[in-house]
Amino acid sequence: MSFELPNLPYAHDALEPHIDARTMEIHHGKHHAGYTAKLNAAVEGTANEGKSITDILKGLDMSNGALRNNGGGYFNHNLFWEVMSPNGGGAPSGDLAAAIDKAYGSFEGFKDAFSNAAATQFGSGWAWLCVHKGGAVEVCSTPNQDNPLMPGVSCEGTPILGLDVWEHAYYLNYQNRRPDYINAFFNVINWDKVSELYAAGK
Repeated sequence: MSFELPNLPYAHDALEPHIDARTMEIHHGKHHAGYTAKLNAAVEGTANEGKSITDILKGLDMSNGALRNNGGGYFNHNLFWEVMSPNGGGAPSGDLAAAIDKAYGSFEGFKDAFSNAAATQFGSGWAWLCVHKGGAVEVCSTPNQDNPLMPGVSCEGTPILGLDVWEHAYYLNYQNRRPDYINAFFNVINWDKVSELYAAGK
């Protein structure tokens, strides 16, 4: 069974003014669609055919560039769309909030750590919030389309929040002002979904 490009859970313009409609159209309809098609080509006729994307990434041969880049791109964007919402923003609550406070002192401390991870990722990549077995959380970043599910990648937990800092994610609206884009992201985070992923991942 081949991988499919998921539908966005909201309209292209639903995240405006924080993320503009044209960027969403290109990002989802061109970039994510491209990763999906190339992932299917990379697994066709191999031992990975029929496996879930999570299992593929956890067992990845990191020297397989086609699978690493396109499998990562497929998974990362699937998560990215899910953890945003037109009704997002605010702060987490419950167990996730407690885990963030334990790791970073406060929600503001987490925001600083996450924003720094996103801002200092050189070139293209992602910032992550991951959960480890037992419930501890950790912020990290990865280059390109790598993610924490892959062998030997930083965090080594389950990603529950990801921010795309490739230029295609923000350049039409923010140009070279990556920090402005990072700040805007906090206005659309779907903390209910992140909490759901935290509960499943711990």
